[in-house]
Amino acid sequence: MNLIGKMLNNRYEVLEKVGNGGMATVYKAKCHILNRYVAIKILKDEFTTDSEFIKKFNTEAQSAAGLNHPNIVSVFDVCNEDNLYYIVMELIQGKTLKEIIIEDGRLSWKWSVNIAIQIASALETAHKNNIIHRDIKPHNIIITEDGIAKVTDFGIAKAVSNSTITAFGTTIGSVHYFSPEHARGGYTDAKSDLYSLGIVMYEMLTGRVPFDADTPVSVALKQVQEEPVDPMRYNDSIPVSVNRIILKAMQKDPNLRYQNASEMLRDLSLALKKPNEDFVVLATRSDDSPTQKIPTIYELEMEKNNDRKAPKVSNNEESTTKKKENKIKAFYTKHKWAEIATVILVAIILFVLAMYGTIATLTDRPDQVSMPNLIGDAEGIGRLKRDDAIKQLEDLGFENISIEEEYSDTIEEGYVISQSPEYVGEFRINVDDEIKLVVSKGQKIVTLPNKMVGKTIEDVTKELDKLELKYEIIEENSEKVEAEIVLAVNPEEGEEITAATVIQITKSIGSAFKDVPVPSVINSEESVAVKTLSDLGLIVNVVYEENASKSDGVVISQSISGGKTVKEGENIEVVVNKQPTKSTLTVKVNLKSLMNYTEPESITQNTIDEFGNTVATTTTPEIEKATVVIEVGDDTILSDSYPMNKSEITKTWTTAGVKILKVKVNGVTKYEQTVDFNKGDQTVTVK
Repeated sequence: MNLIGKMLNNRYEVLEKVGNGGMATVYKAKCHILNRYVAIKILKDEFTTDSEFIKKFNTEAQSAAGLNHPNIVSVFDVCNEDNLYYIVMELIQGKTLKEIIIEDGRLSWKWSVNIAIQIASALETAHKNNIIHRDIKPHNIIITEDGIAKVTDFGIAKAVSNSTITAFGTTIGSVHYFSPEHARGGYTDAKSDLYSLGIVMYEMLTGRVPFDADTPVSVALKQVQEEPVDPMRYNDSIPVSVNRIILKAMQKDPNLRYQNASEMLRDLSLALKKPNEDFVVLATRSDDSPTQKIPTIYELEMEKNNDRKAPKVSNNEESTTKKKENKIKAFYTKHKWAEIATVILVAIILFVLAMYGTIATLTDRPDQVSMPNLIGDAEGIGRLKRDDAIKQLEDLGFENISIEEEYSDTIEEGYVISQSPEYVGEFRINVDDEIKLVVSKGQKIVTLPNKMVGKTIEDVTKELDKLELKYEIIEENSEKVEAEIVLAVNPEEGEEITAATVIQITKSIGSAFKDVPVPSVINSEESVAVKTLSDLGLIVNVVYEENASKSDGVVISQSISGGKTVKEGENIEVVVNKQPTKSTLTVKVNLKSLMNYTEPESITQNTIDEFGNTVATTTTPEIEKATVVIEVGDDTILSDSYPMNKSEITKTWTTAGVKILKVKVNGVTKYEQTVDFNKGDQTVTVK
């Protein structure tokens, strides 16, 4: 399906494909609501058929979305649309740690420790929130352009089937980074993530994984049974403390590893300050320790009772014993040389016994020799044939030699493909250790069956077993194909391949989502409606509209009507009534100041009355009047006539929104201002 240019959820515009994995495809997209770029991880169609998987997927993704840490890729949203199930995540500009290791090889120890500190810090936060990653590997760690490590896919691995190794000898997941308990299909916890982090450190510092083989099952067996070669033997620049941190994190027994990420963080931080100090405590469980009987409380009580019931020593016997002791003391007091001679004699006896024990121990220890290089250099120059390799091992004293045969596309028949233990220079091993050789059977051309897609996984694997072909099984959800049916094979059906080719079989594990009846939440409060729908596994989007006939804050419509059945994880939009905020405006008009009005002066006139006297008469002119009009938006809130010397005309008005205030005098606009009533009560003085 071509998703480029598609708008998801009316929000995310898919721009380009940036990555592809076994479970999902990753696209770069733009969020048009928040105007930012995001990464969208879309589950492949085959993964969307198992309702149990999708339920776990949603639960784990939503849990991961709650993690807030600078070294964890943020999860913004979990969505479902048109049978597309996807996670919206933070878009990181950078490269995966795996890409960096492939390009640069070994990394410097300081940078490696710095990256490990960031990963451990991310794990510390996740583990405190009861989230186990279960798939820590360089592929899931992104290094930004600023050198910041970001761990992705937190919690998602839990949604995948707990099966790690199938009955057919194949693996689900990243077996090179599995903990031993994970490889066995056992219980995994925080200490399993720390084991995987130890392997990531090992690969950063040596450029190689500690356990590798031609098949996933062989790798898993090595994880369970074999001890890793010290990383210092591959890279002598690794400090002692860092070497021991890796070995402690990779202990087979979880109880001997770091018990939590905080412990590992402390040692990593100290390693930067004191790289060559041996401060890491490596607990060991020795199989050579003699078995000791620890008495129980009951046995101790029985001994006490026996002591109480034991016959008492008579006074005569006790007196005789004391006399003997006194005679010995008297002898040594009189003959000081005898006391000194006795001490020297005892010391010599103890020394001889200690030397005898040491010599016996050294005598019993098997001979040690350097493991020879049987596979030659990187180009295969110097690779030995089977018989020559066996003779060389026997000449060195090795007797416990086992041989396995495999087809190989690159190595000629009869030559050694691999050896275990590997050749690591002068590293010495015991001659009674088991040596495992894998010898080439040469190349074999096989034609794949013509019809595999659509058959049951059992039928297909039986056919491949008859042809002695190797394969691995990938599980994917499918809403269209029932569980245990083969969805795809790679290489394709009917192709000619070599017997050394590992065939990838993708099988369906069924549907991922369950049906959900949608309730009506109309007239419910916003918070109640959102909780009701979210609890059903629906993804709720809230939009707001104004409706004067409805109560404020209640749902007035929903995109999926009540009573309809949809898939869990479906998006549903609810429209909530949002009434505008009202506030009061107080307008004060100083008419006299606004009009620059000057009051007329009184006029005094002299007149002669009837008696001939001069009389002064004062006349006060009448004050002019003006019509004042105040408008707010389309509303006239005041219209009246006032004397021109009026200094304060006050009027209040309550409304909402953004409106224009106008003050007119005698029909002429004298003042105009835009008022935002969303900002609360305000006073405007016009003068």
